[in-house]
Amino acid sequence: MNKKKLHVKTGDTVKVIAGDERGKTGRIIAVNLEKQRVTIEGLNLVTKHAKPSAQNPQGGINKVEAPIHASNVVLVDPKSGEATKAARRKNSEGKTERYSKKTGEVI
Repeated sequence: MNKKKLHVKTGDTVKVIAGDERGKTGRIIAVNLEKQRVTIEGLNLVTKHAKPSAQNPQGGINKVEAPIHASNVVLVDPKSGEATKAARRKNSEGKTERYSKKTGEVI
């Protein structure tokens, strides 16, 4: 499968631009490069039924975050708080850095 880098990474604040959670913002808690999906804290909650077990003798119904495709989220610039596209460039030391296409500042 396509294992290309994504425009977002764990810890980034993103805004959802498509789907049921459109318009909401949250922090990325997990990234799946294989499937190009990201899991966002508190968004896209699904209901999971848990069977009773030794750790959870009661069982029950849990709300869990489900992954969203990376194309449905846009990065939120930490400085301005606006949605922006992220791009990569080499800095003076030759290391790759992400920067905001809107402001040109390093993210």
